[in-house]
Amino acid sequence: MEFDRISNLPSDVVEQILSHLPIREAVRTSVLSSNWRYRSAMLPHLVFDYQCFSREKHVTFVNIVDHVLLGHIGPIHKFKLSHFGCLATWDIDRWILHLSRNSVKELILVIWEGGRYRVPSYLYSCQDIIRLELFRCLLKPPPTFKGFRNLKSLVIDHVTLAQDVFHNIIACCSLLEKLTLLGFSFTHLKIDAPNLQFLHVEGDFEDVTFEKTLNLADVCISMDNYVDQRWVCNSSSNLVKFLVQLPHIQRLKIQGFFLQILAIGALSAELPKPWLYLKFLSISINFNDPREILTALRLLRSSPAVQELEISADPSLPELGFSADQEVQVALSEMNSLYGNCICPFTQLRLVKISDFSDVKTEFDFIRFLLLNSPVLEKMIVKPAFADGSLELLKQLLRLGRASVHSEIIFLDPDLDFGI
Repeated sequence: MEFDRISNLPSDVVEQILSHLPIREAVRTSVLSSNWRYRSAMLPHLVFDYQCFSREKHVTFVNIVDHVLLGHIGPIHKFKLSHFGCLATWDIDRWILHLSRNSVKELILVIWEGGRYRVPSYLYSCQDIIRLELFRCLLKPPPTFKGFRNLKSLVIDHVTLAQDVFHNIIACCSLLEKLTLLGFSFTHLKIDAPNLQFLHVEGDFEDVTFEKTLNLADVCISMDNYVDQRWVCNSSSNLVKFLVQLPHIQRLKIQGFFLQILAIGALSAELPKPWLYLKFLSISINFNDPREILTALRLLRSSPAVQELEISADPSLPELGFSADQEVQVALSEMNSLYGNCICPFTQLRLVKISDFSDVKTEFDFIRFLLLNSPVLEKMIVKPAFADGSLELLKQLLRLGRASVHSEIIFLDPDLDFGI
Protein backbone atom coordinates (compact mmCIF):
# COMPACT_ATOMS: atom_id res chain seq x y z
CA MET A 1 0.00 0.00 0.00
CA GLU A 2 1.33 3.43 -0.91
CA PHE A 3 2.59 5.47 2.04
CA ASP A 4 -0.08 7.95 3.28
CA ARG A 5 1.83 11.21 3.73
CA ILE A 6 -1.12 13.33 4.86
CA SER A 7 -2.32 10.94 7.60
CA ASN A 8 1.15 10.91 9.15
CA LEU A 9 1.47 14.67 9.35
CA PRO A 10 1.60 16.23 12.84
CA SER A 11 -1.82 16.80 14.40
CA ASP A 12 -1.54 20.60 14.34
CA VAL A 13 -0.72 20.54 10.60
CA VAL A 14 -3.72 18.32 9.85
CA GLU A 15 -5.89 20.67 11.90
CA GLN A 16 -4.69 23.60 9.80
CA ILE A 17 -5.52 21.74 6.58
CA LEU A 18 -9.01 20.87 7.81
CA SER A 19 -9.65 24.40 9.02
CA HIS A 20 -9.22 25.69 5.45
CA LEU A 21 -11.86 23.33 4.10
CA PRO A 22 -15.61 24.07 4.12
CA ILE A 23 -17.06 22.46 7.24
CA ARG A 24 -19.05 19.91 5.18
CA GLU A 25 -15.88 18.75 3.41
CA ALA A 26 -13.93 18.60 6.66
CA VAL A 27 -16.60 16.40 8.26
CA ARG A 28 -16.55 14.04 5.27
CA THR A 29 -12.88 13.19 5.98
CA SER A 30 -14.12 11.15 8.97
CA VAL A 31 -14.93 8.25 6.62
CA LEU A 32 -11.41 8.02 5.20
CA SER A 33 -10.05 5.72 7.89
CA SER A 34 -10.07 5.11 11.63
CA ASN A 35 -7.26 7.67 11.96
CA TRP A 36 -9.52 10.38 10.52
CA ARG A 37 -12.76 9.43 12.29
CA TYR A 38 -12.57 12.06 15.02
CA ARG A 39 -10.19 14.63 13.60
CA SER A 40 -12.88 16.90 12.15
CA ALA A 41 -14.89 16.51 15.36
CA MET A 42 -12.06 18.20 17.27
CA LEU A 43 -11.79 21.31 15.09
CA PRO A 44 -11.88 24.42 17.34
CA HIS A 45 -13.08 26.74 14.51
CA LEU A 46 -16.54 26.09 13.05
CA VAL A 47 -17.79 28.19 10.12
CA PHE A 48 -21.32 27.63 8.78
CA ASP A 49 -21.99 29.74 5.69
CA TYR A 50 -23.07 29.38 2.04
CA GLN A 51 -20.58 26.52 1.60
CA CYS A 52 -22.78 24.38 3.85
CA PHE A 53 -25.47 24.21 1.18
CA SER A 54 -26.38 20.60 0.43
CA ARG A 55 -27.67 19.26 -2.87
CA GLU A 56 -29.40 16.48 -0.96
CA LYS A 57 -32.92 17.75 -0.28
CA HIS A 58 -33.27 15.84 3.00
CA VAL A 59 -30.08 17.44 4.39
CA THR A 60 -30.79 21.02 5.48
CA PHE A 61 -28.53 23.74 6.80
CA VAL A 62 -29.95 23.12 10.28
CA ASN A 63 -29.19 19.38 9.97
CA ILE A 64 -25.55 20.14 9.16
CA VAL A 65 -25.08 22.47 12.14
CA ASP A 66 -26.84 20.05 14.48
CA HIS A 67 -24.75 17.12 13.24
CA VAL A 68 -21.44 18.95 13.70
CA LEU A 69 -22.27 20.35 17.13
CA LEU A 70 -23.70 17.06 18.41
CA GLY A 71 -20.59 15.13 17.40
CA HIS A 72 -18.05 17.75 18.35
CA ILE A 73 -15.30 16.88 20.81
CA GLY A 74 -13.32 19.42 22.79
CA PRO A 75 -13.49 23.23 22.97
CA ILE A 76 -15.06 25.46 20.33
CA HIS A 77 -12.96 28.61 20.03
CA LYS A 78 -14.76 30.13 17.04
CA PHE A 79 -18.33 29.79 15.80
CA LYS A 80 -19.50 31.68 12.70
CA LEU A 81 -23.07 31.52 11.42
CA SER A 82 -23.85 33.28 8.13
CA HIS A 83 -27.02 32.16 6.35
CA PHE A 84 -29.03 33.85 3.58
CA GLY A 85 -32.24 31.94 4.22
CA CYS A 86 -34.66 32.27 7.13
CA LEU A 87 -33.63 30.30 10.20
CA ALA A 88 -35.96 29.51 13.07
CA THR A 89 -35.18 31.50 16.19
CA TRP A 90 -35.25 28.40 18.37
CA ASP A 91 -32.55 26.73 16.28
CA ILE A 92 -30.14 29.64 16.71
CA ASP A 93 -31.06 29.86 20.41
CA ARG A 94 -30.24 26.17 20.81
CA TRP A 95 -26.84 26.57 19.16
CA ILE A 96 -25.92 29.59 21.27
CA LEU A 97 -26.96 27.72 24.41
CA HIS A 98 -24.59 24.91 23.39
CA LEU A 99 -21.79 27.43 22.80
CA SER A 100 -22.38 29.15 26.15
CA ARG A 101 -21.51 25.85 27.82
CA ASN A 102 -18.39 25.44 25.69
CA SER A 103 -16.38 28.58 26.59
CA VAL A 104 -16.60 29.98 23.04
CA LYS A 105 -14.05 32.75 22.36
CA GLU A 106 -15.19 34.06 18.94
CA LEU A 107 -18.85 34.35 17.95
CA ILE A 108 -20.04 35.76 14.61
CA LEU A 109 -23.77 35.92 13.82
CA VAL A 110 -24.79 37.18 10.37
CA ILE A 111 -28.57 36.97 9.93
CA TRP A 112 -29.37 38.06 6.38
CA GLU A 113 -33.12 37.45 6.16
CA GLY A 114 -36.16 37.70 8.39
CA GLY A 115 -36.64 40.05 11.33
CA ARG A 116 -33.97 41.14 13.76
CA TYR A 117 -32.77 38.12 15.72
CA ARG A 118 -33.09 38.77 19.44
CA VAL A 119 -29.93 37.52 21.11
CA PRO A 120 -30.88 35.14 23.97
CA SER A 121 -29.94 35.88 27.56
CA TYR A 122 -27.39 33.06 27.77
CA LEU A 123 -25.12 34.83 25.30
CA TYR A 124 -24.40 37.41 27.99
CA SER A 125 -23.02 34.64 30.21
CA CYS A 126 -20.24 33.88 27.69
CA GLN A 127 -17.53 35.59 29.71
CA ASP A 128 -14.68 33.90 27.82
CA ILE A 129 -15.66 35.59 24.57
CA ILE A 130 -12.89 37.70 23.01
CA ARG A 131 -14.43 38.59 19.63
CA LEU A 132 -18.12 39.24 18.99
CA GLU A 133 -19.69 40.22 15.62
CA LEU A 134 -23.43 40.74 15.19
CA PHE A 135 -25.35 41.62 12.01
CA ARG A 136 -29.10 42.36 11.98
CA CYS A 137 -29.67 41.35 15.57
CA LEU A 138 -31.52 42.80 18.56
CA LEU A 139 -29.59 43.42 21.77
CA LYS A 140 -31.37 43.84 25.07
CA PRO A 141 -29.10 42.66 27.91
CA PRO A 142 -30.60 41.75 31.29
CA PRO A 143 -30.22 44.35 34.12
CA THR A 144 -27.61 42.13 35.77
CA PHE A 145 -25.30 42.21 32.73
CA LYS A 146 -21.94 43.79 33.61
CA GLY A 147 -20.19 43.48 30.26
CA PHE A 148 -17.89 40.88 28.70
CA ARG A 149 -14.79 40.89 30.87
CA ASN A 150 -12.50 39.42 28.15
CA LEU A 151 -13.97 41.07 25.04
CA LYS A 152 -11.34 42.73 22.81
CA SER A 153 -13.10 43.04 19.43
CA LEU A 154 -16.74 44.05 18.85
CA VAL A 155 -18.63 44.54 15.56
CA ILE A 156 -22.22 45.86 15.74
CA ASP A 157 -23.64 46.05 12.21
CA HIS A 158 -27.28 47.17 11.74
CA VAL A 159 -28.11 45.98 15.24
CA THR A 160 -31.12 47.28 17.11
CA LEU A 161 -30.23 48.47 20.61
CA ALA A 162 -30.88 51.47 22.81
CA GLN A 163 -28.32 54.26 23.03
CA ASP A 164 -27.78 53.80 26.78
CA VAL A 165 -27.39 50.04 26.29
CA PHE A 166 -24.59 50.63 23.79
CA HIS A 167 -22.82 53.11 26.07
CA ASN A 168 -23.06 50.69 29.01
CA ILE A 169 -21.71 47.77 26.96
CA ILE A 170 -18.69 49.79 25.82
CA ALA A 171 -18.01 51.19 29.29
CA CYS A 172 -18.24 47.72 30.89
CA CYS A 173 -15.93 45.95 28.42
CA SER A 174 -12.71 47.32 29.88
CA LEU A 175 -10.37 45.28 27.61
CA LEU A 176 -12.01 46.37 24.34
CA GLU A 177 -9.40 47.19 21.67
CA LYS A 178 -11.36 47.16 18.38
CA LEU A 179 -14.85 48.54 17.79
CA THR A 180 -16.87 48.68 14.56
CA LEU A 181 -20.29 50.32 14.68
CA LEU A 182 -22.32 50.44 11.44
CA GLY A 183 -25.88 51.30 10.49
CA PHE A 184 -27.05 52.88 13.76
CA SER A 185 -29.05 56.00 14.54
CA PHE A 186 -27.99 57.26 17.95
CA THR A 187 -28.33 61.00 18.42
CA HIS A 188 -25.15 61.23 20.48
CA LEU A 189 -22.33 58.71 20.27
CA LYS A 190 -20.16 58.34 23.36
CA ILE A 191 -17.04 56.17 23.27
CA ASP A 192 -15.59 55.40 26.70
CA ALA A 193 -12.94 52.69 26.28
CA PRO A 194 -9.47 53.16 27.81
CA ASN A 195 -7.87 50.31 25.82
CA LEU A 196 -9.51 51.07 22.47
CA GLN A 197 -7.02 51.19 19.57
CA PHE A 198 -9.23 50.87 16.47
CA LEU A 199 -12.61 52.51 15.78
CA HIS A 200 -14.81 52.37 12.66
CA VAL A 201 -18.11 54.29 12.86
CA GLU A 202 -20.72 54.78 10.11
CA GLY A 203 -24.24 55.91 10.91
CA ASP A 204 -26.88 58.57 11.30
CA PHE A 205 -25.67 60.50 14.34
CA GLU A 206 -25.17 64.13 15.30
CA ASP A 207 -22.16 64.19 17.59
CA VAL A 208 -19.42 61.99 18.96
CA THR A 209 -17.54 62.22 22.25
CA PHE A 210 -14.38 60.33 23.13
CA GLU A 211 -13.57 59.71 26.80
CA LYS A 212 -10.44 58.01 28.13
CA THR A 213 -9.39 56.94 24.64
CA LEU A 214 -5.71 57.88 24.85
CA ASN A 215 -4.71 54.63 23.10
CA LEU A 216 -6.95 55.21 20.08
CA ALA A 217 -4.65 55.10 17.04
CA ASP A 218 -6.82 54.15 14.03
CA VAL A 219 -10.18 55.89 13.40
CA CYS A 220 -12.60 55.80 10.46
CA ILE A 221 -15.67 57.96 11.02
CA SER A 222 -18.52 58.65 8.60
CA MET A 223 -21.83 60.42 9.06
CA ASP A 224 -24.68 59.51 6.69
CA ASN A 225 -26.79 62.70 6.74
CA TYR A 226 -26.32 66.46 6.38
CA VAL A 227 -25.69 68.52 9.51
CA ASP A 228 -28.84 70.14 10.87
CA GLN A 229 -28.85 73.90 11.39
CA ARG A 230 -29.41 73.48 15.14
CA TRP A 231 -25.74 72.54 15.39
CA VAL A 232 -24.73 76.11 14.61
CA CYS A 233 -25.85 77.26 18.04
CA ASN A 234 -23.87 74.87 20.25
CA SER A 235 -20.91 73.47 18.33
CA SER A 236 -18.46 76.34 18.20
CA SER A 237 -15.53 74.18 19.31
CA ASN A 238 -16.10 70.97 17.31
CA LEU A 239 -12.70 71.06 15.63
CA VAL A 240 -10.82 71.75 18.85
CA LYS A 241 -12.76 69.07 20.75
CA PHE A 242 -12.15 66.51 18.03
CA LEU A 243 -8.40 67.17 17.92
CA VAL A 244 -7.95 67.18 21.69
CA GLN A 245 -9.73 63.85 22.17
CA LEU A 246 -7.37 61.95 19.83
CA PRO A 247 -3.83 62.89 20.93
CA HIS A 248 -2.14 59.68 19.73
CA ILE A 249 -4.03 59.10 16.50
CA GLN A 250 -1.93 57.48 13.71
CA ARG A 251 -4.52 56.79 11.00
CA LEU A 252 -7.66 58.86 10.40
CA LYS A 253 -10.46 58.61 7.81
CA ILE A 254 -13.18 61.28 7.71
CA GLN A 255 -15.98 60.34 5.30
CA GLY A 256 -19.57 61.18 4.50
CA PHE A 257 -20.76 64.46 5.97
CA PHE A 258 -18.71 64.33 9.17
CA LEU A 259 -16.43 67.12 7.95
CA GLN A 260 -19.48 69.40 8.17
CA ILE A 261 -19.59 68.83 11.92
CA LEU A 262 -15.96 69.85 12.21
CA ALA A 263 -16.49 72.84 9.89
CA ILE A 264 -19.23 74.40 12.02
CA GLY A 265 -17.60 76.90 14.32
CA ALA A 266 -14.12 76.12 13.02
CA LEU A 267 -13.64 79.69 11.80
CA SER A 268 -13.27 81.06 15.32
CA ALA A 269 -11.57 78.03 16.85
CA GLU A 270 -7.95 78.08 17.96
CA LEU A 271 -6.18 74.88 17.02
CA PRO A 272 -4.67 72.90 19.92
CA LYS A 273 -1.44 70.94 19.88
CA PRO A 274 -0.85 69.13 16.57
CA TRP A 275 -1.27 65.43 15.90
CA LEU A 276 2.38 64.44 16.14
CA TYR A 277 1.81 60.74 15.39
CA LEU A 278 -0.65 60.93 12.48
CA LYS A 279 0.87 59.20 9.43
CA PHE A 280 -2.24 58.59 7.28
CA LEU A 281 -5.12 61.00 6.65
CA SER A 282 -8.16 60.46 4.40
CA ILE A 283 -10.81 63.17 3.97
CA SER A 284 -14.00 63.44 1.92
CA ILE A 285 -14.45 67.14 1.02
CA ASN A 286 -17.25 69.13 -0.56
CA PHE A 287 -15.16 71.56 -2.60
CA ASN A 288 -18.26 73.71 -3.12
CA ASP A 289 -18.11 74.75 0.55
CA PRO A 290 -15.15 76.99 1.54
CA ARG A 291 -15.75 76.17 5.19
CA GLU A 292 -15.05 72.49 4.59
CA ILE A 293 -11.92 73.32 2.58
CA LEU A 294 -10.70 75.59 5.38
CA THR A 295 -11.36 72.87 7.97
CA ALA A 296 -9.44 70.34 5.86
CA LEU A 297 -6.53 72.77 5.58
CA ARG A 298 -6.49 73.21 9.35
CA LEU A 299 -6.50 69.46 9.86
CA LEU A 300 -3.53 69.23 7.53
CA ARG A 301 -1.74 72.03 9.35
CA SER A 302 -2.27 70.04 12.56
CA SER A 303 -0.72 66.91 11.02
CA PRO A 304 2.99 67.69 10.52
CA ALA A 305 3.98 64.00 10.44
CA VAL A 306 1.48 62.89 7.79
CA GLN A 307 3.08 60.73 5.08
CA GLU A 308 0.06 59.61 3.07
CA LEU A 309 -2.95 61.73 2.19
CA GLU A 310 -6.19 60.66 0.49
CA ILE A 311 -8.72 63.24 -0.73
CA SER A 312 -12.15 62.36 -2.08
CA ALA A 313 -14.09 65.09 -3.89
CA ASP A 314 -17.73 64.04 -4.02
CA PRO A 315 -19.12 65.24 -7.38
CA SER A 316 -22.69 64.38 -6.36
CA LEU A 317 -22.82 67.14 -3.74
CA PRO A 318 -24.84 70.16 -4.93
CA GLU A 319 -23.68 73.69 -5.45
CA LEU A 320 -24.60 75.31 -2.15
CA GLY A 321 -24.69 78.93 -3.28
CA PHE A 322 -22.83 80.52 -0.38
CA SER A 323 -21.71 83.67 -2.19
CA ALA A 324 -23.87 85.97 -0.04
CA ASP A 325 -23.08 84.22 3.24
CA GLN A 326 -20.85 86.39 5.45
CA GLU A 327 -19.44 83.36 7.27
CA VAL A 328 -18.34 81.82 3.99
CA GLN A 329 -16.73 85.05 2.89
CA VAL A 330 -14.66 84.95 6.08
CA ALA A 331 -13.77 81.34 5.30
CA LEU A 332 -12.64 82.31 1.81
CA SER A 333 -10.46 85.06 3.23
CA GLU A 334 -8.81 82.77 5.81
CA MET A 335 -8.43 80.00 3.23
CA ASN A 336 -6.60 82.31 0.84
CA SER A 337 -4.45 83.49 3.73
CA LEU A 338 -3.42 79.91 4.50
CA TYR A 339 -2.70 79.29 0.83
CA GLY A 340 -0.45 82.32 0.70
CA ASN A 341 1.45 81.95 4.01
CA CYS A 342 2.32 78.23 4.01
CA ILE A 343 5.90 77.54 2.96
CA CYS A 344 6.59 73.77 2.75
CA PRO A 345 4.86 72.71 5.99
CA PHE A 346 4.32 69.08 4.93
CA THR A 347 7.89 67.91 5.37
CA GLN A 348 7.03 64.18 5.48
CA LEU A 349 4.23 63.92 2.92
CA ARG A 350 5.25 61.41 0.25
CA LEU A 351 2.05 60.10 -1.32
CA VAL A 352 -1.18 61.89 -2.27
CA LYS A 353 -4.25 60.21 -3.77
CA ILE A 354 -7.12 62.31 -5.11
CA SER A 355 -10.32 60.73 -6.42
CA ASP A 356 -13.27 62.21 -8.37
CA PHE A 357 -11.18 65.19 -9.46
CA SER A 358 -12.97 67.62 -11.81
CA ASP A 359 -12.37 70.93 -13.54
CA VAL A 360 -13.20 73.08 -10.50
CA LYS A 361 -11.02 76.01 -9.45
CA THR A 362 -11.19 75.15 -5.74
CA GLU A 363 -9.84 71.67 -6.43
CA PHE A 364 -7.00 73.02 -8.57
CA ASP A 365 -6.12 75.51 -5.83
CA PHE A 366 -6.02 72.72 -3.26
CA ILE A 367 -3.75 70.56 -5.43
CA ARG A 368 -1.48 73.53 -6.19
CA PHE A 369 -1.20 74.17 -2.45
CA LEU A 370 -0.15 70.57 -1.79
CA LEU A 371 2.43 70.51 -4.58
CA LEU A 372 4.02 73.80 -3.51
CA ASN A 373 4.26 72.78 0.16
CA SER A 374 5.41 69.15 -0.01
CA PRO A 375 9.21 69.12 -0.49
CA VAL A 376 9.61 65.31 -0.27
CA LEU A 377 6.51 64.34 -2.26
CA GLU A 378 7.18 61.29 -4.42
CA LYS A 379 3.87 60.57 -6.08
CA MET A 380 0.49 62.22 -6.61
CA ILE A 381 -2.17 59.91 -8.05
CA VAL A 382 -5.22 61.65 -9.50
CA LYS A 383 -8.37 59.88 -10.65
CA PRO A 384 -10.83 62.18 -12.49
CA ALA A 385 -14.56 62.00 -11.98
CA PHE A 386 -15.22 61.61 -15.72
CA ALA A 387 -13.25 60.38 -18.72
CA ASP A 388 -14.33 63.32 -20.90
CA GLY A 389 -11.79 66.13 -20.81
CA SER A 390 -9.33 64.16 -18.68
CA LEU A 391 -6.43 64.85 -21.06
CA GLU A 392 -6.87 68.59 -20.68
CA LEU A 393 -7.03 68.21 -16.87
CA LEU A 394 -3.76 66.31 -16.96
CA LYS A 395 -2.09 69.06 -19.00
CA GLN A 396 -3.21 71.68 -16.47
CA LEU A 397 -1.90 69.61 -13.55
CA LEU A 398 1.49 69.13 -15.20
CA ARG A 399 1.86 72.90 -15.51
CA LEU A 400 1.57 73.42 -11.75
CA GLY A 401 4.71 74.23 -9.79
CA ARG A 402 6.16 71.75 -7.30
CA ALA A 403 8.39 71.93 -4.23
CA SER A 404 9.69 68.41 -4.83
CA VAL A 405 11.80 67.90 -7.95
CA HIS A 406 11.36 64.14 -7.63
CA SER A 407 7.56 64.10 -7.54
CA GLU A 408 5.50 62.59 -10.34
CA ILE A 409 1.84 62.99 -11.20
CA ILE A 410 -0.03 59.85 -12.25
CA PHE A 411 -3.39 60.24 -13.94
CA LEU A 412 -5.70 57.24 -13.65
CA ASP A 413 -8.59 56.14 -15.77
CA PRO A 414 -11.86 56.88 -13.88
CA ASP A 415 -12.75 53.18 -13.92
CA LEU A 416 -9.46 52.05 -12.39
CA ASP A 417 -8.70 51.52 -8.71
CA PHE A 418 -5.96 53.08 -6.60
CA GLY A 419 -4.15 49.75 -6.38
CA ILE A 420 -0.76 50.96 -7.57
